[in-house]
Amino acid sequence: MSEKIGQLAEHEMDIDESYTVIQDTMEKFLGAADVDAVYGEPLVQGDVTILPTAEILSLAGFGIGSGYGTNQEIEESQVGGGSGGGGGGRVLSRPVAIIVNSPEGVYIEPVIDVTKIALAALTATGFMVGMVTKMLRSR
Repeated sequence: MSEKIGQLAEHEMDIDESYTVIQDTMEKFLGAADVDAVYGEPLVQGDVTILPTAEILSLAGFGIGSGYGTNQEIEESQVGGGSGGGGGGRVLSRPVAIIVNSPEGVYIEPVIDVTKIALAALTATGFMVGMVTKMLRSR
């Protein structure tokens, strides 16, 4: 009986370690989406101050599983168990605008992502070509 209790206590320690790893990882992900990551260091040139801004996206997923059971086919009950976990994530960032503070006033200059626009145009063109081809075949 004391062996079973020892195995269960060991199993609970494994779960506690897993939670600690997940908590540390989540703190790193949330730190990446901090306001300091969104607004860069101001650049000052004379009376003009430029403040770069970015869009930050943090994605994370985790899973944990554990279990134990007894082997009733053998005369003496044996306790066995196991646990495991896994996870992953990604932090994406891209510049979106530049805030300019000058004696003439404050204004925002958007950063245009030409690559994203080109990919959207190619995707839309491919979709339209596919639909036109499908419509012509059905005649």
